[in-house]
Amino acid sequence: MARYITVTLESRRVSCTARLLDDEAPRTAAAVWDALPLSGQVFHGKYARNEIYNLVPAFARVEPGKENTTVTPIPGDLCYFAFDANDLATPSHGYESGGGPKDLSHIIDLALFYGRNNLLINGDQGWVPGNVFGTVVDGLAEMAAACQDIWMAGARGETLTYARSHED
Repeated sequence: MARYITVTLESRRVSCTARLLDDEAPRTAAAVWDALPLSGQVFHGKYARNEIYNLVPAFARVEPGKENTTVTPIPGDLCYFAFDANDLATPSHGYESGGGPKDLSHIIDLALFYGRNNLLINGDQGWVPGNVFGTVVDGLAEMAAACQDIWMAGARGETLTYARSHED
């Protein structure tokens, strides 16, 4: 049975629906599903290009590790990244006091890619492969317009939420 989640930009009142990739990324899909709902301040990708994401405390009982990884996500991909203080605690990321992750010791980045030509490389870290654990199946065009608004108008005060939707 397929499992679905809803990805929502709360203030903008825009959502899309994604199907979890249980066959391709079973450990990551299960870890995310078991932890839902997950919410946090939205950020727009600085290096990757057409990406929005939030940063949440580590939630998996056992870290899923790498599976179904990519460095070139396509529109509609949902990706999971695990970071620690050495990855995120750098001024180049620009997280303000109180606006970014509270504890940088182990943090999860849940990302939605909404456009083409993404490349997961960071000037400080090099290649940053992500686990593709879901794919948007409905509402990507509306979400992409809202994501572009985040890029142009700003992310302050916007929350990105991942929640269970329904099962087929």
